[in-house]
Amino acid sequence: MSAPEIYLDNAATTRPDAEVVAAMVEALTAGYGNPSSLHGRGLDAERRVAAARAEVANALGVPPAWVLFTSGGTEANNLAIQGVAGSYGSRGRHLIATAVEHSSVLATLRALEARGWSATLLPVDRAGRVDPEEVRRALRPDTVLASVMAVNNEVGTVQPLAAIARILRDARAGGRLPLLHVDAVQAFGRVPVPAADLDLLTVSAHKVHGPKGIGALVVREGVRLQPILHGGEQQHGVRPGTENVPGIVGFGRAAALLRADGPAQAERLHRLRSRLLQRAILIDGIAVNGSLGDSAAPHILNLRVAGVRGEILVHRLEEERIYVSTGSACHSRDPQPSHVLLAMGLGREEALSSIRLSLARTTTEDEIDAAADALARVVPELRVLV
Repeated sequence: MSAPEIYLDNAATTRPDAEVVAAMVEALTAGYGNPSSLHGRGLDAERRVAAARAEVANALGVPPAWVLFTSGGTEANNLAIQGVAGSYGSRGRHLIATAVEHSSVLATLRALEARGWSATLLPVDRAGRVDPEEVRRALRPDTVLASVMAVNNEVGTVQPLAAIARILRDARAGGRLPLLHVDAVQAFGRVPVPAADLDLLTVSAHKVHGPKGIGALVVREGVRLQPILHGGEQQHGVRPGTENVPGIVGFGRAAALLRADGPAQAERLHRLRSRLLQRAILIDGIAVNGSLGDSAAPHILNLRVAGVRGEILVHRLEEERIYVSTGSACHSRDPQPSHVLLAMGLGREEALSSIRLSLARTTTEDEIDAAADALARVVPELRVLV
């Protein structure tokens, strides 16, 4: 009889909750109307979308009117940055981000640089944390946006958003610019984020036991965004296209579940992460990449394993039916070292010898112990083979 599966790649995606799946099936079968249609079926679909929007808004602590549904976090990040560039480009053409942002932010900045924009990437310390004073020093009269993730998707470091937001508010001097965009995909439901105090915020359903292919961009009232898609007046024309009703309904149900037990789950995840950490660092040659204290998210643990390539360790653990990753799922098939770990000061070989373990509501204490036991067993085994 094979060992039970232990899934510890929840920063890449989470297993959809059974209630989410049931709500989506019901929306597919009974709520199949087009929300833009004027007849009863359309109005029913529109009500479902509105109810889900309210659930997502409640979970974030913002008005429902601020929530724009997208196809996921990548589109939301693109819409935030490109939308601001299109709307405020006449006021300035300078953008700020950290060097450890998600690729959907960094690639969008590179695309804008190719069109004549200027972007400043802020350095981070060995834990992956940016100094808020770096934001202050990077500000220019033509800065229109700073994009800073709340929780790093590879190492789990929590950024000092409150201090950064204060610096940007001071820089505005009563005006609207520069704006602050926060990628909160990994923070949603795990680390408090003051969404109502931010200008733009990205979240994604499949990171919180919802479906893939649906996310949201929170847009503060008064912030203008030039659409990056055209055709249709859905969602005020900012994000046109027929709404993904089943996906939105699933996101709404996931958000409702998150609001009900999010704080308790975050505390439980913190205890599980601490348990895994204490076991892992007892293994010779294993060290932690990222933060250890209050600036560490409760669900992500990135480990550097001296003498063992991360990719090899991932596949060896898979033989034990334990699923982990080497970093961001968006680049998991890329043999290049993580840009996040390099920005934190790790060498190429150190970065290539790192793995990420990430927890979720479904993770149990027994699974943590089994994963720690497996690490203690297979790491020395792999070192012998090197």
